[in-house]
Amino acid sequence: MIQTIHVLWLSTILFVIGTAGVLVRRNAIVMLMSVELMLNAVNLALIGFARQFRDVTGQVYVIFIMTVAAAEVAIGLALFVAVFRHKRTLDTQKIDLLRW
Repeated sequence: MIQTIHVLWLSTILFVIGTAGVLVRRNAIVMLMSVELMLNAVNLALIGFARQFRDVTGQVYVIFIMTVAAAEVAIGLALFVAVFRHKRTLDTQKIDLLRW
């Protein structure tokens, strides 16, 4: 049987990988996928705690987080398409649309 500590270790590893992806990579799509990985790591931890304490509150939070993540992806991809059409790149070092 899988114990809660194993779920938390997996969640921590996924969160660290997502954080490294946001900090190291320059491509905006890879950064968005890393943020999604971090959100899924938090969801995994919430599900692990909900299972340990036999409470559905964590599962309700997971559904709300998944809804926000889906909206974030839709808006983020729309912004990326608009920026790519204007600049022909998604490299965050080369995108300066908000600068004077």
